[in-house]
Amino acid sequence: MSEKAAAIVNPAITGKDVLITGGAGSIGSELARQVCRLAPRSLTLLDINENALYLLTQSLSRQYRMAVTPEVISIRDRAAVFRLFDRLRPQTVIHAAAHKHVPLMERNPDQAVKNNIFGTRNLFDAAQRYGAEKVVLISSDKAVRPSSVMGATKQFCEQLCLGRSGPVFTAVRFGNVLDSAGSVIPLFRQQLREEGKILLTDRRMTRYFMSIPQAVRLILEAAAADEREKIYMLDMGNPVPIEQIALKVIKEEGFSPAEVEIVETGIRPGEKLQELLAAPSETFSPTGISGLLSAKAEPLFPADTCKNLLNKLESAAELGDAPKIRALLGL
Repeated sequence: MSEKAAAIVNPAITGKDVLITGGAGSIGSELARQVCRLAPRSLTLLDINENALYLLTQSLSRQYRMAVTPEVISIRDRAAVFRLFDRLRPQTVIHAAAHKHVPLMERNPDQAVKNNIFGTRNLFDAAQRYGAEKVVLISSDKAVRPSSVMGATKQFCEQLCLGRSGPVFTAVRFGNVLDSAGSVIPLFRQQLREEGKILLTDRRMTRYFMSIPQAVRLILEAAAADEREKIYMLDMGNPVPIEQIALKVIKEEGFSPAEVEIVETGIRPGEKLQELLAAPSETFSPTGISGLLSAKAEPLFPADTCKNLLNKLESAAELGDAPKIRALLGL
């Protein structure tokens, strides 16, 4: 490792045993690279994508000359998660594993609940039992006044950060991440090359965008913070029209806007025209770190209500009862 890399210190990472869930994904793999540069004592990557996980750990081990441990475990498997924490005792946990595709989760709400909500609960419970110091949940702007199952599960996960003893639990709220798996720019490029046109849902649609390095910086800054029950967010400026992104891709691919047809397909189930970064009750303030904002996380319901909802959601998810799941999530 270079002297420059070793000189950079993050108190949640440097010299710590770090676990990243969803470690082989777009965000998780960049997190792994940046964590390696911060000289952790150990790094474990958890994912169910075994091939991507294998290739990434081999690459990191060669590049950074440190042992990176791959673990092929589903966060849904509570017993396996607890065994992992018992064996490795991670001090910092960055939770990136989730089902994120909005229309697909509208079609499979039981899977969204099992993975996003109960997988997160498994991790949080294990972190408490086995002495973790920091737990960072990766959330989404879709958790604000959610209109989708994916957004509602992320909102519930933010609530699971509250009222817990032991580790410092925080959430990091993202907008759309450019060039991540499933993001709009690679999709537009593929459409243009294969079909000679671009399909977008609605010209009026806007989104907040951030790059993968920006997203990872935000996660690691939040991990270093010591305040409990905080939600962190990058100051992402003004929302960007989706049509503007499409026109940018057209120009980057060497075409003029007049040469390429843009076809509106209509908003898909669960989608909004505009996303919100904060609820009306939330007040985000500067943290003293450039571009990073934070707000106190507020409970949406009492602890007893949360426990009751979890019990009902677990039953509805096991039965695959989509209408009941949506009702329990407030959709």
